[in-house]
Parts: sequence; structure tokens; C-alpha cells
Amino acid sequence: MRIAVLIKQVPVSDELSLGPDGRLRRDGVPNEINPHCRRAVSKGVELARSTGGSCTVFTMGPPAAEAVLVESLAWGADEAVLISDPRFAGSDTLATARALAAALRHTGPYALVLTGRNSVDADTGQVGPQVAELVDLPFLPSARELVLDGDTLRARCELDDGIRESTVRLPALVACAERLCQPAKVPYVADPDGLRPRIRRLTAADLGPGPWGEDGSPTWIDGQRPGGSTPRPAVLVLGDLDEQVKRMAELLAEPSTRPPAPVVAPRVGSPGAGPVLAVAVQPGRRQLARELLGEAARLAGPVGGSVTAVLLAGDSALADVGGWGADAAVVVDGGTAEPEVARTLADWCGSTAPRVVLVPGTTWGREVAARIAARLGAGLTGDAIALDVEIVLDVEGTELICWKPVASGTVEVAVRARSAVQMATVRPGVLPLPTPRPAGPVPVTRVAAPVVGLVTHLGVERDEGVDELAAARIVVGVGRGVAATDYPLLDRFVAALGGRLGATRAVTDNGWLPQSRQIGITGRSISPDVYLALGVAGKYTHLDGVRQAGRIIAINTDPGAPIFGSVDLGIVADWRQVAEAVLDGHHGVAAGAEEVTRVAGRG
Repeated sequence: MRIAVLIKQVPVSDELSLGPDGRLRRDGVPNEINPHCRRAVSKGVELARSTGGSCTVFTMGPPAAEAVLVESLAWGADEAVLISDPRFAGSDTLATARALAAALRHTGPYALVLTGRNSVDADTGQVGPQVAELVDLPFLPSARELVLDGDTLRARCELDDGIRESTVRLPALVACAERLCQPAKVPYVADPDGLRPRIRRLTAADLGPGPWGEDGSPTWIDGQRPGGSTPRPAVLVLGDLDEQVKRMAELLAEPSTRPPAPVVAPRVGSPGAGPVLAVAVQPGRRQLARELLGEAARLAGPVGGSVTAVLLAGDSALADVGGWGADAAVVVDGGTAEPEVARTLADWCGSTAPRVVLVPGTTWGREVAARIAARLGAGLTGDAIALDVEIVLDVEGTELICWKPVASGTVEVAVRARSAVQMATVRPGVLPLPTPRPAGPVPVTRVAAPVVGLVTHLGVERDEGVDELAAARIVVGVGRGVAATDYPLLDRFVAALGGRLGATRAVTDNGWLPQSRQIGITGRSISPDVYLALGVAGKYTHLDGVRQAGRIIAINTDPGAPIFGSVDLGIVADWRQVAEAVLDGHHGVAAGAEEVTRVAGRG
């Protein structure tokens, strides 16, 4: 079996900044294989050996990028391809996907193409499905188990709220999750010069006329601002446990600092009047639909536009989208798999020409949006955390501005698109959940989706309470500092506060809590009135998920823990002692927590 592996090199250092051209400064910063791509290399080599086939590793970048290919060859790959040419400079995800797809066609065919689930320096997760669309392959996201049976691949794939089991006939493209296998990591390459002759180089001339690089990139960066959350008081309390618990109770009893929920903007015109802002509604994710439709209604007002909700047939949300912000609805009949939905929406966009298409930044949304963008050549911003629109005085009219974090979240950049249809996937939980406006029926158009059957979904194991964290007023987040053996006490503590339980990535990676509870850049963003962190070190990748919390309290035994610089109140103590004091009724902590949920109108 011929297997191709697509890898990306990413900076080793977190100390990144942007240059005046809006690109990351990489000079002097060493690169390594993207951690998620290491799993793809490892699994590619394993499958090639077990089938008596070959494994070819691809990367795109400057000549120095051959270093990551040398490491892949040292791990056991049979050959490597470096896609390198000055004409590729400035490529966005779509231009990168075009180059990778052209390289696969030039050197293929391949029975299986593997890649990482996303890159740690951008977290868009859209290059894989864009390549799949361009080379007409089925796509499996975040595979944690793969079983090969002849020309059929069986996979268990991580979703945002569970695990889905699927089968696919080869050829196919699969994104590899961290739990799939051990990473391919070679600490020392004994003879790099002996491996370099096995690296093939492809230039823009080899791959065709393009367009490549900036010329083929429908998005560009137009501005930047410091990343991270608003500074907090960072009051640290050491010493007496009684005093620490008392201070926590006082903070819980204070009025909420979160602004009240906005009301969905009223209708400003008839459907189709002015620019159309479309929102793809993921089945079963009502809260995400409310976030995106409310935001679309807010954006539509200043430009005299209208909002169209796009739903799959049978979605009960159709009865509510008018109150959530939609002026019209499109219902997709027929195929429900991601490639089928994407093809139908791309055709609808081609005939209707919405100016903006917003899609939830979920496993479902990333594939649907990436495939639509690849079919249309549309500019797609992945993992947006804030949106705006403006009217420009040219033939294009309304322009979407998307803000997204880069450089490990230390910087946020404004991304614009030069395409007729402008798209964004939006990180769940970063937008406010507006109060619905008076609901009413909206005009409905139905479109037919083909049933292609590229992937067969056998079933889904859903995690319970996928929307609990988004709706909770108090969230208790646990890190590796809370031992799994202490979870019975933890559960009693959370229940006494009337809260819900979240976690860092380290906790979900260990399987102590389901992935749906993961908070942060690679999990979900939340905005509770109170976020209480227990045994959490305080990495930015986690704290970015609670930047909109009203108050943050942290309990940690290490007075030097980084999290204490990003909180309202820090308590240097053993969380178990604090929990036991609260359970004993000390200082009315539970009563203060009850007041938080009562004022918020939620129990």
C-alpha cells in the first residue's frame, strides 16, 4: 500500500511575534514537526510496513524545511518530498492545500493520505479537509483508532462531544489524533547526509500554473493587537485557611462583573435585501446556532443586510431561528454527511452569492467550511474569536473582518478575504449568547443534497452534558494537580457550589474526564460568572478558554504557579482542605455560590 503523510513544520519556541507584513517572524527560531503530524508519520510508517508498501512524507516550506523530512526518514519513512519555491511564500491554508493536492496528484496515486488533526501554531484544522476536497477523497477527522481490512478502513474518531465510529473505502484522507499512537520523534539523526538523497524536490513549475503563494491566497492579515485576556487584580492569599475561605466567600457574594446578555438585533429589512449573511447550523448544537445567528444579526444591521440560517432537514431548530436572528432559512434535504452538505452549500452559495458564511468551529464545521472554501476558492478564516464588518467603497461592498489568535495566543490578527464569498469558522463559546427577539416564522427554501456515501457512520458515543459548561454560571476547572483518586471529594465540592466540572487538556488526555469537558484553545471557551481553578498550572492554552469569565479564582499549593498572575483571587493552599471547609459550611461559600446562580436565573 502506498501511503502519503502530510506534515507541517512549526516553531519550537513560543516566543513568536509578527513582522510588519503580518506574518510570523521565524528567523532564528528553530522548527520541528508539528506534534499532531508526528502521529501521522508514526502510523504511516507502521501501516506501510504491515502491508508491504511504502510511506512518503510531504512538507511545504523553504529549503531548511528538509530537516523535518530527514527526521521522518530516520523514523522509517521510505521517501520524502519537499515542496519549495519562493512563489509559495505567503500561502494561506487554501493556497497550501492546493500545492499539497497538486503534489499528491504529481507523485501519486496513494491508497491512504495521513495528516495531523491540526497545527499547534494556527489550530484551524482546515488544510486536511481542503486537500480532501481538491483531490476528491473522503475525510476522517481526529482518528484515535484505525483498523485496515483490505481496501476498507475502520476508524474511531474524536468529535467535540464524543467518539464516532466510521468506515470508508480507500483511497481516503485521515487526520490523526494524539491518542492514535506514539509520536515519531527521533532524538538524534546519526547520518542526515545519507538520508537527504531520498528527498525529492518539487517547485511551482513542477506543479503547474497555480496561482501559488500570495497570488493564490484569498485571505490576508490586516492588523494586529495584543492577545490574552484583560488584566485582573491577582490578589494572592497565603497562610490561614480560615481567612482564605472567607475571602473566597466574599468574592462569590459580590455582584457579577459580566455584562448582561444582549438582545438579538431586530430585523432591518426583508430577506435578500442588502448583503446576505448565512449561518450553517450544526445539527443538535442549538446553543452554537444561537451564538452565530445572534452575531450575524448584529453584523447585518449596520450594512442593511439580512441573515439566512441553513439547516438540515428535520432539525427542530427551524422553529426558533427567527427569534435567534434569522430572516430566512434554507433547509437541506437528502445527504447529511459533511461532504454532501458542503457540496450542496457550495452550490447554493454559487447561485445565491451570500457575502458572509459563518460556521461553528467544531469538528463538523471545520470540514464543511473547508470543503466549501476549496470548491468556491473562498477566503476562510479558521478559529475566529471576534467578528466585524465594514462597508468599503468599491464593487465588493461589505467586508468581513475576523480576529483570531496566533503566536501561541500572544497576538491577535485581523484577517480579511478578497473573495466574493467570505467565510469564517468561529470558536464555540467566544460570542455572547443573546436573548432571543420575538420569534416568528421565516420564509423557507429547500435544496436537495446528493447522497454520495463516501463515509459510512456506524454510531456515536456521546459525552453527557455537552452544553453544560456553556450554560453554567459557576465552573470548577481541574488540572493535573487534582489526583484521579480525589474525584469523589471533587464531585461533592462541585455539587455544593452548584457548579459544573471542566478540565485542562492534561486531564482529558489522561482520560480522567471526557474531552467534551476540556477548556482552552484546543477545547472550548466559556464565560461563567465564576471560574474556580483547582490544581491548574495556568498555561495560556487553557486560560484563553476562560478569558470572558466574570471572576477567576485559583487554588494551588505552588505560590509561583503562573495562573496566579491571571486571576482575581489566588489561594495558596491544598484544594482538598478548602473543599472540606466549604462542605462543613464555613463562611457561607455555598450560599454565595447559590446567590451567583440565583441572580443569573439558573439553578
